[in-house]
Amino acid sequence: MIGAVPALLALAFLVTALLYASVGFGGGSTYSALLALSGLDYRLLPLVSLACNIVVVTGGSIRFARAGLTPWKKALVIVALGAPASFLGGLTPIKEATFLTLLGASLVLTSLFMLVPVREDAKGAATRFARWMPLAAAPLGYFAGLVGIGGGVFLSPLLHLARWHEARGIAATASLFILVNSLFGLAGQMVKNGPDLFGQAIGAALPLLIAVVIGGQVGSLMATRVLPPHWIRWLTALLVLVVGVRLLVGV
Repeated sequence: MIGAVPALLALAFLVTALLYASVGFGGGSTYSALLALSGLDYRLLPLVSLACNIVVVTGGSIRFARAGLTPWKKALVIVALGAPASFLGGLTPIKEATFLTLLGASLVLTSLFMLVPVREDAKGAATRFARWMPLAAAPLGYFAGLVGIGGGVFLSPLLHLARWHEARGIAATASLFILVNSLFGLAGQMVKNGPDLFGQAIGAALPLLIAVVIGGQVGSLMATRVLPPHWIRWLTALLVLVVGVRLLVGV
């Protein structure tokens, strides 16, 4: 349970938030996996993870918007398709073994997606697949609400491969996608499990929320200045892969 190892678990959450925030993501799937490995009731995992996601990506989404980097017209189409699906995912009942298997698999996939090369100076016309990118929003949104992730870590590489927009616009879109999916997924989870369970989850996880606030701020403001972004992506992918494999082995 959370209370048994508060310092160690909070440190793991802080490091996770720092690494993910430095590359523009929330870290929801890794939060869920860490909580699963700690022995927390699996019904609480998406509630805590989505709340942590919201804390981590809100600041980034605001900064992108203030800097005029968010391609609103294109981004809102993707968000509008993902959000309702995320709510439905949150509403969907799921057994513990299935949940943990999907969570572990999502972590392994996350690590692979984070290894997709991202070039900040990439140029060229959008590919023919760019116009179809919004179709990926609904299944990613549903999975986000079901398992407790934001989905941006899967969306972002797809947008880069399709040259959907320039790199900073994609980062802004992924951040907004994570934020809105997390809000709608959390709403679905609350309807499914009831507000009392949500209150129990947040009360128990308050130190973890504080940890991700600190980690998220440090990650978004400082980490990319300390290490090259591709190094951070590789370190994060390695962390995610180890946690995902460990989770799958224990299912």
